[in-house]
Amino acid sequence: MDTKFIRKQRLERALIALSLACAFGILAFAGGMGLTKSRVAAAIIGAGIAVLAGWVFWRYPIVPFDEEAGFPFLKVISGVATVAALFQLARLCVFIINPIDVGYALGPSRGLGNTVNHSCLSAYFVAAQAAATVPNVYAYELYSFPLERPGAARKLRQIESFNVDAYEYPPPFLLLPRALRIVVPEFLRFRMIWFALNGAVLLLGLLAVVRVLGPVAGKRALLLSPLVLASDFTINTLQIGNLQAMVFAIAMLGMVLVAKRHYAAGGALLAFATVSKLFPGMLLVYLLVRREWRALAWTTAMTVVLVGISLLDTGRAPYDALLHHLPGLLGGEAFNAFRRPGPIAGNYSVPGMAFKLQLFGVAGASFGAMKVVGWIYTLIALAATIVVARRTLDRDVQPLVWLAILVLASLRSPFLPGYAVIPALWLLTLLAAVAAPTVKTLYIVLVAWLVLNISIPLLGPDPRLIAMIILLPQAVIVILIVLALRDRPEPASASH
Repeated sequence: MDTKFIRKQRLERALIALSLACAFGILAFAGGMGLTKSRVAAAIIGAGIAVLAGWVFWRYPIVPFDEEAGFPFLKVISGVATVAALFQLARLCVFIINPIDVGYALGPSRGLGNTVNHSCLSAYFVAAQAAATVPNVYAYELYSFPLERPGAARKLRQIESFNVDAYEYPPPFLLLPRALRIVVPEFLRFRMIWFALNGAVLLLGLLAVVRVLGPVAGKRALLLSPLVLASDFTINTLQIGNLQAMVFAIAMLGMVLVAKRHYAAGGALLAFATVSKLFPGMLLVYLLVRREWRALAWTTAMTVVLVGISLLDTGRAPYDALLHHLPGLLGGEAFNAFRRPGPIAGNYSVPGMAFKLQLFGVAGASFGAMKVVGWIYTLIALAATIVVARRTLDRDVQPLVWLAILVLASLRSPFLPGYAVIPALWLLTLLAAVAAPTVKTLYIVLVAWLVLNISIPLLGPDPRLIAMIILLPQAVIVILIVLALRDRPEPASASH
């Protein structure tokens, strides 16, 4: 074998292994701090995980070396994005470990436009603590002080230096935070563990999809994946501890396992994703149409198990409360964000566009209009899923379709802030990976990446301006879905 080829192969493997070692090491350090409260112990854990990850990815490359698959411009983009992602991840780790260091956090002008004391994770923590003892885990008073007068602004409760967010998820999801609270009952330590878990699951999801692709597309997807992690939206979502990116990664991991015929493990992940956020249930429609009976059976069985364990853990009260709260979740009334112009304008949801029209003085732009648009859109998403599921799909196309279905389904949510961009960025990298490898293609990818990463302070400009600007990334998301779900020539041999 050519010596120059071997050197290039080893250098590439070393750089990829080193990058992943750094990423997992940073996450492990934060997790170690949460477990031990000792910087020395956390450093040992972080270094140990980094060394282990580096060795594993060096010894067992994620994709085979293919010099033609990674041409120079692609490698330059990958290198710059990797450095940016690791830098942002390391900075954020400082804020996760020490919330006083707000200079290391993303503020209102970047990412989701949230203040540094915003924490979605606070809702999971408070709800997990209260689920077994209060009659209504969705009660306003758990997360906010009683209103001083009708129509007054919501006055948030606080946990440490963070405002407590409202819990808006089904009860079975609480199994995860309730289990973690047994290990780390203090919020700040819980936050460190969650950051490590959230980031690790997202990384594993990206890598698992890379492995299920063919060697050439997989190599390009691997090189482009740092573009997902380098985004302010991804970093900010890890900062606030929101579940959205993790659910996408878990659902995609589940589909990868199902494709590899690991039905029990895949079904368990799909079940957890579905009972946590509901929209991944659209993948079950996909599996049903494709007659993937074993995958469906395992997913159904695991769903029953998770609900059963949840009922044993917390009792029926959270489920009774959900039945009362569910119409408001589906219709939008339950979301406090719809009381403020900035979040209304920055909403990526399809039903939310109907409500957004009130900013322009359109009569009838109400929660009722949102509900009508929401159910019409649900039928459209369902029809699109059924149509694409009936096709014979090539190996490289399958992950595109899974992810596009998830993105399509997630847009049904009444309120969907900037973290909607993360799966779209992921879909962008996968589409680029299976496309013709040209410099022009990469320029288009970079432009689309920049448009998707448009970030506007929600408390700054006129909300109508925000709403108009947000149309650009929304349009890119729609284009990506259409490209991923478009009909392609039937492959010579199907791979299921």
